[in-house]
Amino acid sequence: MIRWAIIFLVIGLVFAVLGFGGIGGAFIGVAKFLFFLAIAIFVILLILGLIAGKKIVD
Repeated sequence: MIRWAIIFLVIGLVFAVLGFGGIGGAFIGVAKFLFFLAIAIFVILLILGLIAGKKIVD
């Protein structure tokens, strides 16, 4: 998912440099959403993994 965020960021920056600010801004908005979604999923899975690990050890 981070890979997709980076791809959308690069495409958005290219569009912005070429003068397509609206489309570039939309791509950057999608990249921000994907990045924060990936971070949220990572944190949730990290917490679940720590909880499951404690139950296995006990």
